[in-house]
This record gives sequence, structure tokens and C-alpha cells, in this order.
Amino acid sequence: MVKKGKVLASADDAQIVETIRQSANQIWLAGLGAFAKAQEGGGKVFETLLEEGKAIEDRAEKTAGGALSDVKAKVTQSWDKLEQGFENQVARTLRILSLPSKSDIDALSAHVRELTAVVKKVSALIEHPAETKPKKGSKKG
Repeated sequence: MVKKGKVLASADDAQIVETIRQSANQIWLAGLGAFAKAQEGGGKVFETLLEEGKAIEDRAEKTAGGALSDVKAKVTQSWDKLEQGFENQVARTLRILSLPSKSDIDALSAHVRELTAVVKKVSALIEHPAETKPKKGSKKG
């Protein structure tokens, strides 16, 4: 059964290749015919054909370029929506699992920094209490 599928695919592939070869040959012959006619008519006909070909090519590029930019914009927009949806789903899953968010971790880190600074100050007071006591003989008030 697999061999038949491969044989059929090979037959289809061969037919496609033959069609492409025939089309390419016809295009080549048409090009040669146009070139021969241009030579018979002189340089003016050839120049005219070149100008028309260039104009068609420019129009095709503009049309394709516009379509391409439209497709790029749609793809970018779709990608942004997909990305936002993914981020929302991940955030929702994290909330359901009671896992901290980035903002929760950032806030906790800020608190830890503040507490570390306070602990350093308290440790300095405990280690060097004489430096923090008022000097004898000085009067307040």
C-alpha cells in the first residue's frame, strides 16, 4: 500500500515537472520570438518593449509591496494579540497556583533591602554602644 502511494506521488511529481518544463520552454520561445520581431522592427520596437516591461515590473512590485506590508501589519498585530493572550494566561495560572508575580517579588526585594539597612544600623549600635551615648559633661536643653 505504501509503495503504491509513493509510485502515485512520483507519477504526479513527474507530471508537474513536465508541465513546468513545457511552460518554461514556451516562455523561452516567446521571448526569442519577441526578440526576433524587435530586431526586424529596429531598435525602437525593442526599446518600447523594454519600457513596457519595466513599467509592468514596477507596477507589480508596488502592488506586491503594498500587499506585503499589509500582510506584515496583520501578522504583527496577530502576533501581539497572541503574545498578550499568552501573558494573560500565564499570569492567571500563577494567581490560581498562588505563586508570586514579578511585582510581588520586586516589592518583597525592596522590603528586604530596607530591613537589611535597618539591621546594619542596629548591629552597629549594639557593637559600638559608646559611640552612640551622649558625652559626659554636655548638657542638653
